[in-house]
Amino acid sequence: MYAIIESGGKQYKVKEGQKLKVEKLPFNENETIQINQVLFVKKDEKVYTGTPYVEGASVEAKVLSHGRNKKIIVFKYKRRKDYKKKRGHRQHYTELLIEKINLEEKNGTEESRG
Repeated sequence: MYAIIESGGKQYKVKEGQKLKVEKLPFNENETIQINQVLFVKKDEKVYTGTPYVEGASVEAKVLSHGRNKKIIVFKYKRRKDYKKKRGHRQHYTELLIEKINLEEKNGTEESRG
């Protein structure tokens, strides 16, 4: 069983027991959160798609830590114009542990796979 969730404007494929780094979320460490922006769920051979989200589906996750990713260099340059600009950026993130994928099967739009 896996699900596709949306967080921070990005989509992530998640399974139970998986660790995941997402854009920084305003929750404390060791706090359990519920993510309701579930776009897609596959359970056994059944597929549930949302418009845009699957009704009755949610993902429970535990906040493991907060941190900053590796530094990336942003370098702008225009030849023959003596224009150079060098900047660095470190993105904040929240590390999650996916504990459970919940699904109320009666409410989802089910599609069969052939």
